[in-house]
Amino acid sequence: MKARKASIKRKTSETDITVEVNLDGTGKYKVDTGLPFMNHMLELLSKHSLIDLTIKAKGDLEVDYHHTVEDIGLAFGTALDKALGTRKGISRYGYAYIPMDDALSRVVVDLGGRPYLVNSMVCKKRKILEFDLSLLKEFLQAFVVQGRLNLHIEQMLGQEAHHAYESVFKGLARALRMACTRDTRETGVPSSKGKI
Repeated sequence: MKARKASIKRKTSETDITVEVNLDGTGKYKVDTGLPFMNHMLELLSKHSLIDLTIKAKGDLEVDYHHTVEDIGLAFGTALDKALGTRKGISRYGYAYIPMDDALSRVVVDLGGRPYLVNSMVCKKRKILEFDLSLLKEFLQAFVVQGRLNLHIEQMLGQEAHHAYESVFKGLARALRMACTRDTRETGVPSSKGKI
């Protein structure tokens, strides 16, 4: 079977980002974004999706975290799309309900090629230390567009911000793990159109 791996380099005047993914990995990760909370979320995503993930990001953090967080999403989404190739033989759909103490999130993924994000959070806290949590929506939007996927997130319960976002990222991990899985009964592309 062909290895489902990709390596992406994205360099702009604001950021310099390298992303490597292996969809058939074991959840090994090496993540350095310069943003500890972002590192933590991406490490959780790798561990629970079993996608091997290497991310090295340098950005103009002295200006704002926005450029770096969004560009990581763009590069990661591009790497996912490239690693999936034609998407032949994948399960395509994935979902997860993930609790984290007081928090509960439902995450649903469709790798059908159409980018769309629904992001509903009951936790309204704005920051964890210096990290602006609204940036995670920017990351997810960029990831969805470049990864060409539908992503529906409903964080249903929980006001403790760390728990809320941890349940979201673990949910995304498990939903991706399911959707990326090779389905031995699926001999072609999982679409009635014949192409994704």
